[in-house]
Amino acid sequence: MSQRHYVACDLGAESGRVILGTLTDGKLALQEVHRFANHAVKLAGSMRWNIVGIFEELKVGIRKVAQQGIEPAGLSVDSWGVDYVLMGAGQPLIALPHHYRDPRTNSTFADTLDEVGSEAIFAETGIQFMSLNTIYQLLDDRNTSPGLLQLADRFLNIADYLNYLFSGAAKSEVSLASTTQLYNPQTSSWSDKLIETCGFRREMFPEIVPSGTKLGSLAPEVQGDTGISDTQVIATCSHDTGAAVAAVPAVGDDWAYLSSGTWSLIGVELPGPLVNDAAREENYTNEAGFDGTTRFLKNIIGLWLLQECRREWEREGESLDYAALSSLAEQEGPFRSLVNPDAARFLQPKSMTQAIVDYCQETEQPAPSSPGQFARCIFESLALLYGQTLSTLEQLTTRSVRRLHIVGGGSQNKLLNQFAANAIDRTVYAGPVEATAIGNLLIQAIALEDIESLDALRGVVRSSFDIETYEPQQTDRWREAAQRFADLKLEA
Repeated sequence: MSQRHYVACDLGAESGRVILGTLTDGKLALQEVHRFANHAVKLAGSMRWNIVGIFEELKVGIRKVAQQGIEPAGLSVDSWGVDYVLMGAGQPLIALPHHYRDPRTNSTFADTLDEVGSEAIFAETGIQFMSLNTIYQLLDDRNTSPGLLQLADRFLNIADYLNYLFSGAAKSEVSLASTTQLYNPQTSSWSDKLIETCGFRREMFPEIVPSGTKLGSLAPEVQGDTGISDTQVIATCSHDTGAAVAAVPAVGDDWAYLSSGTWSLIGVELPGPLVNDAAREENYTNEAGFDGTTRFLKNIIGLWLLQECRREWEREGESLDYAALSSLAEQEGPFRSLVNPDAARFLQPKSMTQAIVDYCQETEQPAPSSPGQFARCIFESLALLYGQTLSTLEQLTTRSVRRLHIVGGGSQNKLLNQFAANAIDRTVYAGPVEATAIGNLLIQAIALEDIESLDALRGVVRSSFDIETYEPQQTDRWREAAQRFADLKLEA
């Protein structure tokens, strides 16, 4: 019996986990050894990530692995994209990194599109326009804190920075680099044109390495802190969605994926980037995937709406978990209220419930008034947005999508999965829930030559994890709702 162990440090916008993966005769088993809360820290009027605290929590998890008497072959960190750490002047950390929801980039974003032009930016990067992208964050640093950028001799996105702390190798892994809107997918390098246009110093931009690159052994100080020594630090897909898509248990090329969580990322896997005017006008994105693939996708708001509503209800003394909210939503009548989840007003509202109420009133719909009604509104609206997005995706790629694979934490929501199948009128396959960690772990296995290829990786996923199937129901009624959804004043 052959057996190998790997550690995935998987960071999300709400929590971080250290997950031990054990590969035995072609099957992967997971053990969550440590979980911790991860959220924005409000500091002097800004939103920041406590990156030092995150690093310490990850080491706590690695120590727990060591306490089991396990010496993992590999270790890797994945995280969300766009945010970054500045290093320089002999310091490993110049300032706590900003949180992508910090509104500091709103004016910078608009000004940059006016000055540089969306056509020029998209032609260089093929990346969806979002005010939180790295390019606009760095421009805000340039405009408001020029001394900070003068001190910095390098920036690293979050997972790359933590991989650096673990290994001492300051590299930018390609899937994470591609989220910055400063990476050119056609030349597979940083966009020197945009770097010069924005007035950034080229030496700040680290070497880009492929997914699955071995960075080196665990740093001596980390070995001392954790009790683990003979472990390779690997840049897998440092971007969490890149890792999740690698773990989609699909075969063929007639499928799409939906990485479902705080954000919903829906797309297809292409052999190369699709950069043209139609993709730009529809605001689709080309992000690097494993093994030279391109994740052509749309990044839309996901369960963020419900997460924010839950936080409001908790502050008011009403604590409801997601299972309870799904049960309440199922008891409500269909299509009472619909919203466009991707409308700008839902990105940073002071009150999510009030933002939803205002939208419904402005579009002459009854406003939700109970948690069940809010949850039903959000689930149905998300499913209809999935259907709309998938249709546009087929038009842009001229690819026929016959099935949708939903992975990530949102794939546990059976009601939303069924609504998605109804809205897209295709079979939905839900799972695995831990796709990001699984992709992280199994790309390590490829890097260490324990698995041969991406196809073999997906075969391991299919043989190791249960996948649930959802067939479309009530499709006539959902088609009527889709028309009503399309006719809404969507940006209200």
